[in-house]
Amino acid sequence: MQKAEHIQLDFRSAEHLPILAEFELPDDQVQFTAHPKEALNVVEGQHPIVILADGHPVGFFILHATERVKEYTSNPHAMLLTTLSIDHRQQRKGYARRGMLALSSFIRSQFPTCSEVVLAVNHKNVPAQQLYERVGFQDTGRRRMGPIGEQWVMNITL
Repeated sequence: MQKAEHIQLDFRSAEHLPILAEFELPDDQVQFTAHPKEALNVVEGQHPIVILADGHPVGFFILHATERVKEYTSNPHAMLLTTLSIDHRQQRKGYARRGMLALSSFIRSQFPTCSEVVLAVNHKNVPAQQLYERVGFQDTGRRRMGPIGEQWVMNITL
């Protein structure tokens, strides 16, 4: 498949589910994120988002507007980004970077009261740290203990 020209973010829908269920994630990535099929039962305030390349799902993440956000920031207008993954067969094509670059405008249009996005990235997950830094996230200096070690809390203001 050649590199897609059009990247967009959209809310996950039933038509995306079969493709998301087939995502391939190597073990070295699964330790840092959840497979999209593990995120089927979302609760109120969780918004599953699909990264689409020319209309085809290539990535996935969840935006949270739940009480969990308070664990990462005191900003009442923040959202938490979790479980970012790109199908292994679609990696190294710039989809994660381009999807994250589309995040600010997507949030402004869909969640106009949101003024900050926060996330936690494992200190061992250097590729993810570099991705987030390249798209404008900054290390807040806050640290958390996650399931497999220290996590850095990063944010971007909108």
